[in-house]
Amino acid sequence: MDPKKNRIGLELTPYRGGKTTLCAGCGHNAISERIIEAFFEMGVDPRQVIKLSGIGCSSKSPAYFLGGSHGFNSVHGRMPSVGTGAVLANRKLIAIGVSGDGDTGAIGIGQFVHLMRRNVPLVYIIEDNGCYGLTKGQFSPTATVGSTLKNGIVNDIDPIDTCMLAIQLGASFVARSFSGDKKQLLSILKASLSHRGTCMIDVLSPCVTFNDHEGSTKSYAYVKEHDEVAGDVSFVPYFDEINVEYDAGTTTAVTLHDGSHLYLKKVAEDYNPTDRLAAMSLLAETARRGEFATGILYVEPDKQDFVSQLNIIDEPLATLPLSKVRPGPEVLEQLMESLR
Repeated sequence: MDPKKNRIGLELTPYRGGKTTLCAGCGHNAISERIIEAFFEMGVDPRQVIKLSGIGCSSKSPAYFLGGSHGFNSVHGRMPSVGTGAVLANRKLIAIGVSGDGDTGAIGIGQFVHLMRRNVPLVYIIEDNGCYGLTKGQFSPTATVGSTLKNGIVNDIDPIDTCMLAIQLGASFVARSFSGDKKQLLSILKASLSHRGTCMIDVLSPCVTFNDHEGSTKSYAYVKEHDEVAGDVSFVPYFDEINVEYDAGTTTAVTLHDGSHLYLKKVAEDYNPTDRLAAMSLLAETARRGEFATGILYVEPDKQDFVSQLNIIDEPLATLPLSKVRPGPEVLEQLMESLR
């Protein structure tokens, strides 16, 4: 096979997007690069992908990857409902949504809640910098207590932990990573593409302009020093030979929806990513210590997704002929007659 092409015969070019207009060094750009790598290496056809976003610096990101994919930039905080409609209309689409900590945790929190509880098949990425970078750096709902702005103002309001919330509400794949950790983030993104259900990935992504100073708990330096890794993530897609070696008793193996294998090497504790209570306990304990738990925190590979729950036919609704989706006047007449 040509080393410049992936398993479906495509080069990297169709997976790239436009030139970024974000600040130089922005963590969001690193996330876009990992998305490009993940989709290319997994051999996903860009034409089968829909990119979704809301409003904010983060929501500009879909313009910078998968240039040949469908795209929809929605109203502020409303990306979840647009994404739900898209996958219901065409269940064969692979949906990836990019949001921010403000777009998700503030104006969009209601829509986020219902997306998580429905387990809609969508990869939901939060580019989390703890501030409103598009409007001069005010604290966002994920800013931790004690963090400071560049002008010295201290945040004294408890943050929303989007990972904890997603697990409580019913998301079947929840992870957290750091934009500066290429290996971990790439493995998580690949695994998310093999999971059928809501994949909520909170990516700590420092804002180099407004929130990368001493006193910020979302700066590059702080995150690197306070990153508590839950496990070393190794991912083997269903189309590759399984060849992973770990010492007995040190690894948790999870088989994902499409037959891919996820291996999590335990680091400090006997952590089980399929245990909801253990995941929430880990998040609470690391937050108490002022640290960020990263890695795949929770996965429920057998949970039924929203589209399957609705018993929608296999053929996408978007491609059904009008004769099936818009019955003629005689059907209405029959219906009205039955009600008399």
